[in-house]
Amino acid sequence: MAKTEASNLVGKLEAEVEIKSSAGKFHHMVSGKPHHITKAAPGHIQGCELHEGEWGKVGTVVIWNYFHDGEAKVAKERIEALEPEKNLITFRVLEGDMTKEYKSITFTIQVTPKQGGPGSIVHWLLEYEKNSEEVAHPETLLQFCVEMSKGIDEYLLTEEVEIAPSVAF
Repeated sequence: MAKTEASNLVGKLEAEVEIKSSAGKFHHMVSGKPHHITKAAPGHIQGCELHEGEWGKVGTVVIWNYFHDGEAKVAKERIEALEPEKNLITFRVLEGDMTKEYKSITFTIQVTPKQGGPGSIVHWLLEYEKNSEEVAHPETLLQFCVEMSKGIDEYLLTEEVEIAPSVAF
């Protein structure tokens, strides 16, 4: 499930999650309506606040309140990359609890339709640089992302929510 590529302080972790939702719906929720994740995965995300910019735009800064490793935590992140045609978004952590252990950390989420059937694959890529050798690789953070993805998928399947972008005629 997870691959690690690390040389001392720099590393990369990846995981894939099979979901039943469409790639477009999942991507749109994460990129354009991340504040809805509080409803989809309340055990993971307690708050998502727009700090600067607009939802779904590169450069936007978001503040997340989340629960990880038994503690309430905060992360301030900026959208670094957004490619709707590839269902891809990258967040860079700017401030918060993760910066106590990591000099830098980015989360890239890409969702692709499953070949030959319904559903999609959510690919998580965490790229990071630890502050010291004593800091663990963020494997529990990757597992957090996997579990949160499952919650989002369940929400998209069970809730009658308008997730797709609206189109004016």
